[in-house]
Amino acid sequence: MRVKPMIACVGLLAGALVAMTTSAAQAAPTRYEAEGSAAVCAGSLDSNWPGFSGSGFCNGTNSTSGYVQFTVNAAAAGTATLGVRFANGTTTARPATLVVNGSAAQSPSFEGTGAWSTWVTKTFSVPVNAGSNTIRLNPTTSGGLPNVDHLDVETGGGDPQPQPPGGLVGWAAQAGGTTGGAGGATVTVSTFADFRTQAQSAGAKTILVNGMLAGSGTVAIGANKTIRGVGANSGISGTTLNIEDMRPANVIIQNMNIRGVPGRDAIQIESATHIWIDHNTMSSTIEDHPDFYDGMLDITHAADYITVSWNVIRNHWKTSLVGHSDGNGSEDRGHLRVTYHHNWFDRTFERSPRVRFGETVHVFNNYYSNVNNNADSYAIASLMDAGLLVERNVFENVRQACWSASGYADSDPGRLVARDNSLTNSGPCEANGTVAPVPYGYAADDVSTVKSSVTAGSGAGKL
Repeated sequence: MRVKPMIACVGLLAGALVAMTTSAAQAAPTRYEAEGSAAVCAGSLDSNWPGFSGSGFCNGTNSTSGYVQFTVNAAAAGTATLGVRFANGTTTARPATLVVNGSAAQSPSFEGTGAWSTWVTKTFSVPVNAGSNTIRLNPTTSGGLPNVDHLDVETGGGDPQPQPPGGLVGWAAQAGGTTGGAGGATVTVSTFADFRTQAQSAGAKTILVNGMLAGSGTVAIGANKTIRGVGANSGISGTTLNIEDMRPANVIIQNMNIRGVPGRDAIQIESATHIWIDHNTMSSTIEDHPDFYDGMLDITHAADYITVSWNVIRNHWKTSLVGHSDGNGSEDRGHLRVTYHHNWFDRTFERSPRVRFGETVHVFNNYYSNVNNNADSYAIASLMDAGLLVERNVFENVRQACWSASGYADSDPGRLVARDNSLTNSGPCEANGTVAPVPYGYAADDVSTVKSSVTAGSGAGKL
């Protein structure tokens, strides 16, 4: 593609910073460690498996008597969001009864996590009383509970949506939230045929993908699904994961290795809402022709309420298109609300993202490296009157950080507000006009820490 002549270049010189702004932070939950004084472990407090917080974890007795209990405080009666961090190194799920103040509240099942050193969080929404409350997990089979690291409790007297593991921030948490397969069955798949069957099935379900599964064609993911890789080396190749025509879709894709698909998108989101793409490693190969692969993660046809967080996207040309064409404004305006945060875009030579019409697309705390294949390479583009807030990102060796006022190729200009971005050996982040504020609270990291936090924490195996 060829870039239009530059009409305006309002932005940052390479290596410079603009003034810092402060964003509203979300309240942190209260953490109760299993080895703490507010907890009782009917078993042993151990520390032989790495990755736990605090000084240890509860290894309950392998029987129906091997419970763990926490005493937690709430300022007012209402609904609390509980996050149980656990590890289950077996392949057999460990079911339990969640008991709140002496009454059974839910019947969760703690699936295998691939290793005893692989810790994940399962979340629940339960009623609590003002003051002291007991939260207890009673195992229902002789295998007992998984190892339990801690309990996170967030109270506020309202009715918050349960938050999936890792902490959901941004547009996917709005308008009812995104919970994926929470509350449904958990299944583990180790063949592509089983994966396709489970992903396309009806009802809420958490699908654990064990190993790298190769397939072909398209997998149409059904509503209310969490698709999560087991360990650091599981995922999907050769197929398009399609999330389409569901409002809400309520889909989470997490901890997966996803390969580019020659001639097609790897993840395709069309006319669907409430989707969270989190902690995945997405990669292909850089070919001579930019159309060898299509998009890695394309979001089109008025898709909405989407968060893309803590992913590594590497060695791909056309990375993430938001809004598929210049002529689709009548459908897309008022939609295409997407948050990109804490992603590592490495050798992604354009569209990270390229946005038409969407507002407000929020791009914060991402790390861009080596986006410089040719004279047309760029990181971010706001086009066709889209509105982007681009803040506290790090650009290193990027041909052009952002396009907006100049348009790009045949697309008209968009609007872009740039705040406190860091540019090293990079072209400017061109700003233009104003954009609507985002309606959610978030904590944007200081730009000086973004590179280290993103490279350490993004991608599969880092959840």
